[in-house]
Amino acid sequence: MKDSTQTVNSSKYTNSWLPVKQIMNGMIQLDNGYYVTGVKILPKNIFIMDQGMQDNTIYNLRNFYNTIDYEFWLIIADRPVDINLYLAELQKRYNETTNNEVRKLILQDINKANMFMNVEYNVVDTEYYIIFQEKKLEVLQKKLHSLISGLASCGLQSRQTSNGDLRIILDNLLNGGETSNFGTVMS
Repeated sequence: MKDSTQTVNSSKYTNSWLPVKQIMNGMIQLDNGYYVTGVKILPKNIFIMDQGMQDNTIYNLRNFYNTIDYEFWLIIADRPVDINLYLAELQKRYNETTNNEVRKLILQDINKANMFMNVEYNVVDTEYYIIFQEKKLEVLQKKLHSLISGLASCGLQSRQTSNGDLRIILDNLLNGGETSNFGTVMS
């Protein structure tokens, strides 16, 4: 006998069983009334800083994380990058430059960029997020402000997630980090 409290969803579409109602204003609205949002943190390479500044940044981040008194997720997502525009700009500058030393440097950059375009390399931009959920919009706004201010005190720039950011996060979570590539099927 089948339990009447169990529901079986036989739909083949993800959006049929995923509890996402909509994505708007940098928030995912869930079916249960909660909103999921957060901040996107602009990357900063602390390894080019002197040791004291590195230690200070890590210490400040540790203190910042310890002030967060609600559940949150740290998410690292890779977003594919199209470097064709960059390559076109390099080629344009190479054609315009008459200085042989500068042409040699530009050609080295073109060759390096072409190497990354090979199949064995994936050109991605790594993005960092702190995501949380909240039911009340006014509390959500206070948490966002607190996160942005706290990260600024650590020397990091951040902003609220955009709809595109949230779609990338969902795509990464649902597809195990694999990018969906759809092409033309030829017979």
